[in-house]
Amino acid sequence: MTFSINSDAFKHEHEIPSKYTCEGDNISPSLNWSELPSRAKSLALIVDDPDAPDPENPQRTWVHWVLYNIPVTVNNLEEAITNLPMGTKEGLNDWNRTGYGGPCPPIGRHRYFFKLYALDIVLPELNQPNKHKLEKEMEKHIIKSVTLIGTYQKVK
Repeated sequence: MTFSINSDAFKHEHEIPSKYTCEGDNISPSLNWSELPSRAKSLALIVDDPDAPDPENPQRTWVHWVLYNIPVTVNNLEEAITNLPMGTKEGLNDWNRTGYGGPCPPIGRHRYFFKLYALDIVLPELNQPNKHKLEKEMEKHIIKSVTLIGTYQKVK
């Protein structure tokens, strides 16, 4: 077995149910991971959409969720999680707030990347970093990363 991430809510490269989007309850899906590298000291999670605003002409990557210093003793995040595991820190998403922001694509079917990073350190307090700042802080400390991809297109 190798380091992996999955969800009970959707399968890799399949549609994310509307419950987890702006058209539903806008809650985070459950995430589970296994076979963490033995040298890992912490985990980081970044959820983003590289297809914004239009998958036919992407202009930027929209960040939906930023977490870091997830303890290695944790192997999942529950659906609609509000109380993060002790020690876990939050960064800012592209709505300039902490927490999960579900898919809400303005046009077309977008891809959503749930990227989990195993790091060889526990990062220092970064005071709600954005994705760019977190990536810069962890770039030399990534042991391994795994990605779960879901898709979504608005119904309404």
